[in-house]
Amino acid sequence: MDNKLNEIRRKIKFLRSEMLSAEDNIRKQVNRDEDCSEAAMRLMAMRATMVGLIGERNTLGGEERLLNVDERLKLDVRAVGRKPAIGAPGRRER
Repeated sequence: MDNKLNEIRRKIKFLRSEMLSAEDNIRKQVNRDEDCSEAAMRLMAMRATMVGLIGERNTLGGEERLLNVDERLKLDVRAVGRKPAIGAPGRRER
């Protein structure tokens, strides 16, 4: 099951990059005043595929909770094993 979950995650990652590329192409076409309906339809199909992949991922137990701003700010993102400098808050001097 882990292999299936990882495969779905890889597909989602690849599809996200493809969608970003398609969105960029649409922006360029709009800026040149060209018809972007075909590219927009492809993007909408990619979005439908993405929803399906996310549904599969969630049914396999791979649901990923998105953190809100407060939760992200509260995360301790310092490197593991890194010690604060002498005199830094949180370290006692002897």
